[in-house]
Amino acid sequence: MILFLVKKFLILLLSLFIVASMTFFLMHAIPGDPFTQDKAIPEEILKAMYKHYGLDQPLMIQYFDYVKGLVFWDLGPSFKYQGRMVGDIIAEGFPVSLCLGMEALFLSLCAGITLGSIAAFKHMRWQDHATMTIAVIGISVPSFILATFMQYLLAMKLDLFPVARWGSFSQTILPAISLSALPMAFIARLTRSNMIEIMQQDYIQTAKAKGLSTVQIAIKHVLRNALLPVITYLGPLTASILTGSFAVEKIFGIPGLGQWFVLSITNRDYTVIMGTTIFYSALLMLCVFFVDMIYCFVDPRIQLQGKTVPL
Repeated sequence: MILFLVKKFLILLLSLFIVASMTFFLMHAIPGDPFTQDKAIPEEILKAMYKHYGLDQPLMIQYFDYVKGLVFWDLGPSFKYQGRMVGDIIAEGFPVSLCLGMEALFLSLCAGITLGSIAAFKHMRWQDHATMTIAVIGISVPSFILATFMQYLLAMKLDLFPVARWGSFSQTILPAISLSALPMAFIARLTRSNMIEIMQQDYIQTAKAKGLSTVQIAIKHVLRNALLPVITYLGPLTASILTGSFAVEKIFGIPGLGQWFVLSITNRDYTVIMGTTIFYSALLMLCVFFVDMIYCFVDPRIQLQGKTVPL
């Protein structure tokens, strides 16, 4: 198992290097730069700024300097915000996005597994149809549409929650629900389909014949196997919730990392765009790596080095 995880980690590092290289060259292939947006800047000042940020160097020298900085997590300075380092911007905004994302992840897991279990045990009844209708709505409605609707109805019309901003728990509820709707729907559908398939297996019928209660069968025999696809989905889900909060953070005025990413695109702040892209890529790859680790403990049947581990 150790060799398996080491190989996965080395692949992670290689993938991150490829992402960083592609991001660098793609950003430099885009015409223009943050300084040429303001045409009132004299040419002498532009040359001085290019020299200050090393943009007057050949592209490959800039690339090697950038890769060398990545090794020590030095993402460089922001081109648009004087005196701000990209690493400081990420350190300032990510804890807010992480807090919101973890709350949304908790909601999506609890609600998704609960709704999926209800639908599976009440298969082809009204409970099944109702929960799957909720899941279809969650998949169909984009998070920013749902956020706007809840902001208008629950905050502005009914005055049940704050309209926007960040600071108290009540201000996190609407954005967390907006972010959790889509993954909750996927988890509910995954849980339902897998539980229905597992409940048709012979060992489940044997457990029923032994007189085990529905709760015991669900917890001891059904849920553990049914949640394996959910665990697989958990890695990209965690990263997608944390990175998918751009529009929601903008709507609710949340000072998270998504806000900086949107502003950096508007300002063509290349170092911030590259830094946040690499940061989120590393986050996604780490989440997938941790899911592989969890799989090693949850499902001992996975193949390691081409050999199946016996149960």
